[in-house]
Amino acid sequence: MFSFKAFRAIDDPTSCLRFIEGHANVLREYGVTKVSSSNNFWMYNPYVYVVSVEDIRTGIMVSGVRIHIANRGYPLPIEEAIAKIDRKIFDVVDIYRENGTGEVAGMWNSKSIAGYGIGSLFLSRTAIAIASQLKLESLLALCSEVTIQPTLDKGFQVEESLGKKGKFRYPNVDFISTCAVLRDVENIPLALPTEKRYIFDLRKNFDSIRTENSPKGNIEIRYDLLIENPDWRLNLCM
Repeated sequence: MFSFKAFRAIDDPTSCLRFIEGHANVLREYGVTKVSSSNNFWMYNPYVYVVSVEDIRTGIMVSGVRIHIANRGYPLPIEEAIAKIDRKIFDVVDIYRENGTGEVAGMWNSKSIAGYGIGSLFLSRTAIAIASQLKLESLLALCSEVTIQPTLDKGFQVEESLGKKGKFRYPNVDFISTCAVLRDVENIPLALPTEKRYIFDLRKNFDSIRTENSPKGNIEIRYDLLIENPDWRLNLCM
């Protein structure tokens, strides 16, 4: 059984540190040994919300994702990532920010759960589900060549106003990343029917236990997604 828990980053520093440690361990598993702490300031950002995934049998955090809400005082990861390539990213974020936007970022999965679809299927759907709880109109995502199609399946579109029709040589010339946007978080009109049904069902009950059909067979997920402090606008810095 897996436990999915949503929370505001600054409300649970212990879980944030476990998230950071788990993410760093995954990078090391793939040979990235120089893990900098400079990218971990998000745990002090009042506009960051987290979904962590724990293997209930072991108590180990095995996956996670963050939603960064756009705010002029705290640049989105996507702004920091591609500004040197295309500074129009600031204009694009400004436009979407007017009605509330965020970015799905920092998703990781331990090799121990490879093949279950925890990230590509369930966690990415969960991020969209809780974005409506945060009253966001839109969501941004910077996708790899592997993750772009699953992202489009969930209702995102390529943001063609950036880069070369939405594509960038990032993080280096050997890789192509794509900027995608979900313009209607509430209704997700472009999502595949199966994706839309899953997200809508999850929104009906943020606290539930469900048996999910994964690529490796049925798994049980305990969802604890009701956020205690979802009204980020109370502290909005313009």
